[in-house]
Amino acid sequence: MIFQEPRLEDMDKRVVDHLRKQRERLRHATSSSTHRWQGTLRKYSFARAVQGSNSIEGYNATMDEAMAAIEQEPPLDERTETWMAITGYRSALTYIMQAAEDPYFEMTKQFLKSLHFMMTSHDMKASPGRWRPGSIRVIREPQGIVVYEGPDVEQIDSLVQELVMYLSDDTDGSVIVKAAMAHLNLTMIHPFRDGNGRMARALQTLVLAREGIVDPLFSSIEEWLGRNTDDYYRILAEVGQGKWNPSNDALPWIRFCLTAHYQQANTLIRRIDEYEAVYEQVNAMVERDGLNDRMTLPLFNAALGIRITNARYQEETGQSAYVATRDLKLLADRNLIEPHGEKRGRYYTGGEQLKTMRNRARREKTFSSPYDLPNVNPSPRFPGI
Repeated sequence: MIFQEPRLEDMDKRVVDHLRKQRERLRHATSSSTHRWQGTLRKYSFARAVQGSNSIEGYNATMDEAMAAIEQEPPLDERTETWMAITGYRSALTYIMQAAEDPYFEMTKQFLKSLHFMMTSHDMKASPGRWRPGSIRVIREPQGIVVYEGPDVEQIDSLVQELVMYLSDDTDGSVIVKAAMAHLNLTMIHPFRDGNGRMARALQTLVLAREGIVDPLFSSIEEWLGRNTDDYYRILAEVGQGKWNPSNDALPWIRFCLTAHYQQANTLIRRIDEYEAVYEQVNAMVERDGLNDRMTLPLFNAALGIRITNARYQEETGQSAYVATRDLKLLADRNLIEPHGEKRGRYYTGGEQLKTMRNRARREKTFSSPYDLPNVNPSPRFPGI
């Protein structure tokens, strides 16, 4: 038996309903094709998910490294373990985005193994694409304390098969709850030698993406989990209680995930508002200063803190290397961007004017709990997580 969906209380159901409406709003905000900066939003969200999920496992890539992985750019230096981990995770999430739109997709054990292979094939010690060969313990470093022990290896195949059957069942219910249960079960089964956390988070994203309401890149809570790693570990420890026991109450975990979805969606909505404001300022400046319209999107990206390279400029504008070099020099001469490095390693960042535009567009960040909303709980209280 695997962990079962807990019985939701009325306030949990009201939160689920609120999240459904919030996701509809997010779908409308991210599905518009009229915004030239939508591609940047997608790439930035993709990079944040890759960075967030891998940081939990100790692969601390910078946003520049994550963006380079999304762009499939080669590393400037050697192929480090972190670089290989984030590029592997990029491939896995790209596969998930394809699977989410496939009308003939089937959830199988082999699909999970294939996903695992994409993530971990850079390290054969992780037994990529195969169940773990023996027992496994999760150890808290540096104390060396065993915090969780997975089920016996003989149980893995049957437990994963039960999880696959659960995910293949089209019974009506909340997809957010089902995705959270997929995450919890794969984490607790711990079927692989390494990469179980990344697999569980990616599986949660897939289940949400298959619903089709919100793009996979905007369904993920991996960025949020990367920012709240300590709380993430704490709630898993609370529900897991040290050893495989699927009779444990999963409600605290569900409430944790509902809170994560609420706050991550608010982050995305705020980010969209900010991007709109930044783009309007940059576009107005380009028109006012008589710059070529093709410069707008690269300048917008630089205002957000994204590095500009000659290759990226060519891709975004459709221009030749010669034109890109000329444009970048013009923008640097006007102090709109600042050059760094030389030759192959040369890149540009936003100048003071672009930084001012970005700061002017910033909105207040909110980190409230959905359980504190008046229509959810008339007497707000901490939701037991």
